[in-house]
Amino acid sequence: GIINVASSTNLLTDSKNVQLVLDPSLQLLSRKQRKLIRQNPGILHSVSSGLQTAIKECKWQFRNRRWNCPTSQGPNIFGKIVNRGCRETAFIFAITSAGVTHSVARSCSEGSIESCTCDYRRRGPGGPDWHWGGCSDNIDFGRLFGREFVDSSEKGRDLRFLMNLHNNEAGRMTVFSEMRQECKCHGMSGSCTVRTCWMRLPTFRAVGDVLKDRFDGASRVIYGNKGSNRASRVELHHLEPENPAHKPPSPHDLVYFEKSPNFCTYSGKTGTAGTAGRFCNSSSPGLDGCELLCCGRGYRTRTQRVTERCNCTFHWCCHVSCLNCTNT
Repeated sequence: GIINVASSTNLLTDSKNVQLVLDPSLQLLSRKQRKLIRQNPGILHSVSSGLQTAIKECKWQFRNRRWNCPTSQGPNIFGKIVNRGCRETAFIFAITSAGVTHSVARSCSEGSIESCTCDYRRRGPGGPDWHWGGCSDNIDFGRLFGREFVDSSEKGRDLRFLMNLHNNEAGRMTVFSEMRQECKCHGMSGSCTVRTCWMRLPTFRAVGDVLKDRFDGASRVIYGNKGSNRASRVELHHLEPENPAHKPPSPHDLVYFEKSPNFCTYSGKTGTAGTAGRFCNSSSPGLDGCELLCCGRGYRTRTQRVTERCNCTFHWCCHVSCLNCTNT
């Protein structure tokens, strides 16, 4: 998907034949994606910004987990994890898809993209003491562009294809479902006799929080085939819960089909960095605690004296980090 790094072939020109170079967080774009960028001047920066925001949010949400959303400047920004079908892959696809949708929808209302504007469809009466007006964020354009741009890089009809498309859409739907009404008061001396209201995008932290909850409750699925000539092409291949007793995943749920790798130790095969050297909380019984984060290898406590220019006082700081199991 869009989490692959761009290459030297990703040189585009805008409507004025000015060369544009894609941000290194973007993938090797397909012909359709290059066409979409040309047709929507100004959208390239929005896509890049949305992906960078998604990466930062991924790192924040998993900062205290064994897998902490590591990235690199190599040929694949998230590493080999994106080639698997585990929960972490599901979150990466959902958060990056949400990032593009959120950023494009916001850029429309800011006037940064020539092909879209605010969503002005909400106009007129709304309630007894308020009416629709103002500049609503254009979530519909964001979702439509996100679907065409992000999903176009997925090929095939196998389980991985269905999983990636499902998680892409789950990310977009999360942005849509978390939109909130925002109002401005009007009246003499701030009496707020009437309000003008519009729809505003959620903060991306709110989107990340929801997707993180859905990561924890993700559904393990298998490839379903109705095997009926009456079924449409879309209905023929679908996702089913691995456990028949579980309900089918909703469009908002994250889905996966493969067990996560062991993130405790380094593995070149799976691309996991391990937790050696990570900071942990020695007093926490949770996932950020030293027992769980260090995977039982033990940990080292280091006391460090730090001098700061703050009313000429000294502060003592204690760092606790996981031991490297290969050295102990």
